[in-house]
Amino acid sequence: MASWETLLAFATVTLVIAYFPGPALLYTAAQTIAHGRKAGLMAMLGIHLGCYAHVVAAAFGLSAVFKHVPELYLAVKIVGALYLVWLGIGMIRSRLGGGELQAVAPAKTVKRALVDSFIVEVLNPKVALFFIALLPQFVDPAAALPVWAQFLILGTIVNFAFSSADLITVLAASLVMRTMKASRAGFALGRWLGGSLMIGLGLKLATDKG
Repeated sequence: MASWETLLAFATVTLVIAYFPGPALLYTAAQTIAHGRKAGLMAMLGIHLGCYAHVVAAAFGLSAVFKHVPELYLAVKIVGALYLVWLGIGMIRSRLGGGELQAVAPAKTVKRALVDSFIVEVLNPKVALFFIALLPQFVDPAAALPVWAQFLILGTIVNFAFSSADLITVLAASLVMRTMKASRAGFALGRWLGGSLMIGLGLKLATDKG
C-alpha cells in the first residue's frame, strides 16, 4: 500500500468529501423525511451496496485497461482531474435550497427504498468518475499488494465513510430535520474547505507524472 502519510491524506480527504452535504446525503434525508427512519436506513443500505459496483469496476476494469493502454490512463487522468476541479468549483458555488430535500425522494414505499436506492447509485455516472479520479492517486503500483486489491481496499474505506455520513444524516433527519438547513455559516465553511481540497486534488492529479 501507499505510505502512512499518503493514507492519512486519503482518510482526511475521504472524510471531508463524505461529510460534505451532497446528493447522497440529500437523498437519504429525503427518503427519511418522506417515509420515515426505516426507509432512510434502507436507502442508505441500497446506496452502500450500489457503490460496490463502482468499486469492483474500478478494481478489475481500470487496472487492466490502464496497464495495457497508457494513453487511456492519461486521458482518464485528465478527465478525472477536470472532474475534480469542476466538482470543487461546484461545491464552492453551491447553495442549499429550501426545496431540495423534497425534490430528490423517488421511493414510494419502505420496501422499495432499498431497490430504488441501489439502482440510483449503480446508474449514477458521477460516482464512477469520482472513483476514477480519486483512487489512482493513492494506489502504489510498486507495492507488494496487487493494484486491484488496493482499489478494493481504498474503495471499501470510501464506501463505509460515505455510509457513516448517510447514517448520521438519516438519524438527524428523523429527529431534527429543520436544523439541517439552519446553519448557513457552517455550510459555507464546509463548502469552501471541501471545494478547495477537491480543486487541489484535481490540480495534483493533472500535474503528477506517470
